[in-house]
Amino acid sequence: MNGIDWGAFGLGTVAGAIAGTIFFAGLAFGLRLALRGSRPMPVLALSALLRITALLAAGWLVARAGGAAALAGYALGFLATRFAAVALARPTAPQRDRKCN
Repeated sequence: MNGIDWGAFGLGTVAGAIAGTIFFAGLAFGLRLALRGSRPMPVLALSALLRITALLAAGWLVARAGGAAALAGYALGFLATRFAAVALARPTAPQRDRKCN
């Protein structure tokens, strides 16, 4: 039975969180630029191409450096960052008045 390299997993998790933060910051920046212009499609396409390429390149580097454990940590770090980004971007629900019975 093989053990998990927790050091590589931790470094992969940190790298995934950093990559996720940069990815979603780039998404926000690209959307703001696209919504300001008259032709948003080229801006969105270029933004997606750059972000996806950078994310895959970083994942490849992490996998080469730390193996499967680091890659699993990278994916977990990115996923955690995604959940945080969605939670921060989602608007809050309006407060409803409670009826007294």
